[in-house]
Amino acid sequence: MEFDAVLIASRKDKMLKEGYWLNKTIMDSLRQALDQNPDKTALVSFKMEHKTEQLFSYQDLWDMTNKIALGLKQLGVVKNDVVSCQLPNWWEFTLLYLACSRIGAVLNPLMPIFRERELEFMLKHGEAKVFIVPKSFRNFDHEQLANHLKTKIETLQHVVVVNGLEDNNFDRVLVNHGLEQDPSAVALDQLEASPDDITQLIFTSGTTGEPKGVMHTANTLFSNIVPYAERLHLNQNDVVLMASPMAHQTGFMYGLMMPIELNAKVVLQDVWDVSQAVDLIHQHQVSFTMASTPFLNDLSTTVAEQHDQVSSLKTFLCAGAPIPGPLVQKARETLGVKVISAWGMTECGAITTTRPEDEDERSFSTDGIALPGVEIKIVNKAGEIKPLNEPGRLMIRSCSSFGGYLKRAHLNDTDADDWFDTGDIAYQDEQGYIRIWGRKKDVIIRGGENIPVAEIESLLYKHPNIAVVALVAYADERLGERACAIIKLKDRIQSLALSDIVNFLKTHNLAVQYIPERLEIWEDIPMTPSGKIQKFKLRELLANHIASAS
Repeated sequence: MEFDAVLIASRKDKMLKEGYWLNKTIMDSLRQALDQNPDKTALVSFKMEHKTEQLFSYQDLWDMTNKIALGLKQLGVVKNDVVSCQLPNWWEFTLLYLACSRIGAVLNPLMPIFRERELEFMLKHGEAKVFIVPKSFRNFDHEQLANHLKTKIETLQHVVVVNGLEDNNFDRVLVNHGLEQDPSAVALDQLEASPDDITQLIFTSGTTGEPKGVMHTANTLFSNIVPYAERLHLNQNDVVLMASPMAHQTGFMYGLMMPIELNAKVVLQDVWDVSQAVDLIHQHQVSFTMASTPFLNDLSTTVAEQHDQVSSLKTFLCAGAPIPGPLVQKARETLGVKVISAWGMTECGAITTTRPEDEDERSFSTDGIALPGVEIKIVNKAGEIKPLNEPGRLMIRSCSSFGGYLKRAHLNDTDADDWFDTGDIAYQDEQGYIRIWGRKKDVIIRGGENIPVAEIESLLYKHPNIAVVALVAYADERLGERACAIIKLKDRIQSLALSDIVNFLKTHNLAVQYIPERLEIWEDIPMTPSGKIQKFKLRELLANHIASAS
């Protein structure tokens, strides 16, 4: 596979000189952990279906990495080949990435929720040679679909199945093959990926259309993971719970790579179940986790109802959507945790976070301050810097920025000075904290005035009857656009009127011209597999709905 990661070479010397690129791979981190604590528990893989746990020490990780690397090599996988996997948060996922790095292959994680249409595009686009799937997961037959796709994708040579019953069984092909007795096993050190090789091919969520293949190296990933851990004061004594999918950048960077870099322990949970999460926190003395706000709400509610304590849990980082203030207070009171707000992208990992030392108010009023190695500027359409507290295009220049979009270099949105256009609208305060105002493509312009989409959505999430909300534009002959609130109600709530929304927003002192003028109650709101609302689809559906009703 030829990778067109055109954004790497131009900034390599600068990043190395300034110390942001550490010139290391995940194998370097694993070796260091192995040298320091070979017998320490590194990974706990909890599988919900049978409620089983499997534990791995750092020595186990090293031994298993070598076995799987040899198994991949036997399948014909060589440097720069793409190995795709559609696995939940299982130990096989972690070990597969380590094994790929051991032989210079590239891991392409795919969300378990993807089906034929998405998978066919991604596997073809990434020219996958091997596709690794579960036999079944959450009552879906992944093996059957994978074998069907193999007949349609020319590059796809092997399907390997975790818990499979045929000769392509994961354990048989990649673990219990006996190849470690082969003299060629000693050659693995000569095959490893270098820090500037592409190590991860991961697709964007597709909130605006065709997913794009994001290319990352070990240098770009570690330049984010290390300062992230330092800001949050994480170290080898921490225990990380990761229930966010590792096929998403959140789980991959901070649930797979970060614990190994820290020589810490991680607990993987494959299916979110809040009661089980509480048990895992108790059993393994979990101190840190990162997930979206629904996870935090579930945990806070359950602990409060059960009058339980999760005293080991110190920090809960939320990203992906604004955190309602009442939820921060609830989490503080029931869990005793510090809630950290963050913003980031697949293309660069976390870019801003609040700090553990900050007042709680920062977590629900801002999306944090830039990590070391990250520069931020807010500009207008002409590229001129906007005044503080005024919204504009959010541009970043980051040590952790990706190498580019695979076969889509014209979409890289990065200028000659390495400034990347995030596509977000944000503003920045006097202390450098940012607040995401909305997506550039999601901005609603009513009568020439921009409506603060993210701010209004954040307010509406505080309404006791609203489960999901999205503010989108619909055409208006007089004003150009007006705002429609599309809402999914909480369970057992039967109805909600536009007047309820209007009055609720007025009590929060929202300007009248910002209040939505249309309300739609929908059962299904289109989302990406990582839980982001697909507003481009919402706009299409709303336009069709309005047209058919007129």
